[in-house]
Amino acid sequence: MSWYRYDGTNNLVLTLHIQTGAKITEAVGLLRGALKIRLAAAPVEGKANSTLIKFLAVQFDVPNGQVRLKQGGKSRHKVIVIHRSVHDPRVLFNIG
Repeated sequence: MSWYRYDGTNNLVLTLHIQTGAKITEAVGLLRGALKIRLAAAPVEGKANSTLIKFLAVQFDVPNGQVRLKQGGKSRHKVIVIHRSVHDPRVLFNIG
């Protein structure tokens, strides 16, 4: 299973494993079929999800509104949809 795929309308779908409370927000590698991302935010009142969306929007050079949390709002395991991404995720995160 790959950590990313494209859906039927060519939107990028990411499978992520989130670690909160890190010193910096960064993508760190693959973990059990998901991309592990460390977030410099606590999982309180949606702060971690908001930080994740902003981080991905910057990485993929899209507005925050084009990054949508599809699954896992209160879980470490999340599925994110990025609408109309023109970047290849393997290049951005420098992992296989």
